[in-house]
Amino acid sequence: MVLTARRHPGLWSRAGALGANAEAVVIGVVSAVAVVVLWQIASTRWVPSILFPTPLRTLEAFVAMLLEGVLPHHVAVSLVRIAAGFVAGTLIGVPLGLAMGLFRPVLVFLEPYVQFFRFVPPVAWIIPAILWFGIGETSKIFLIFYTTVFLVLVNTMAGVATVARNQIRSARCFGANPLQIFLWVTFPGTLPHVVTGMRLAMGNSFAAVVGAEFIAAQSGLGFLIVDSGTWMATDRMFAGIVTLGALGLVADLLFRAMTARWASRYLLPS
Repeated sequence: MVLTARRHPGLWSRAGALGANAEAVVIGVVSAVAVVVLWQIASTRWVPSILFPTPLRTLEAFVAMLLEGVLPHHVAVSLVRIAAGFVAGTLIGVPLGLAMGLFRPVLVFLEPYVQFFRFVPPVAWIIPAILWFGIGETSKIFLIFYTTVFLVLVNTMAGVATVARNQIRSARCFGANPLQIFLWVTFPGTLPHVVTGMRLAMGNSFAAVVGAEFIAAQSGLGFLIVDSGTWMATDRMFAGIVTLGALGLVADLLFRAMTARWASRYLLPS
């Protein structure tokens, strides 16, 4: 085995990777068990179970809503709203961030408004959104879009500023025109910041959907959480909260996998 490993050094790296993955799995399992145990202790000894349901009651409520078809319906509605707002915010935020980073007149014109609005929380726009767009889907998607667009925009603008000037000068020396410089130098150099902004924005989109579904919603995880809390069905409320967090975790893992698959050559090592 030693001779084989010496002839094939890649075996050591693969063995090390497997060991690291196994260690991560063990640590993750231990962490999850510890959280569940702490949750159980808190809900039975520190806080009345009617206010803080046990993990078992929450699991029972989750399974019941799953079998009734209630939970899948709320999940689907919320995911559509999150996806629509996130995609719209990204499609607007990236070009604006690039324009502000590349062209000083655009930066001078837009920066005061960007800096002003990004400090106004989305919840402040709930009533204006109702007045402007009504109580339908548009107002809810608008709030998620608002949450997304500034994070993507600011990160994209910061990414343009980090592109090394020497790289741009080198491209010019080789005869690259402005479009080629943008495609081969500026945008690849900005992409890590774009991805970071999108990842942060996606997390905030999941958080914003709860506030967005305050707007006369009849479905969605935010509606489920608020409605269950209103009727003191805390087991269903916590099932909705756990589901929202789990969906966000899965979405983040998928996003990381997609960027590692399609844009790994441009991203910084994590």
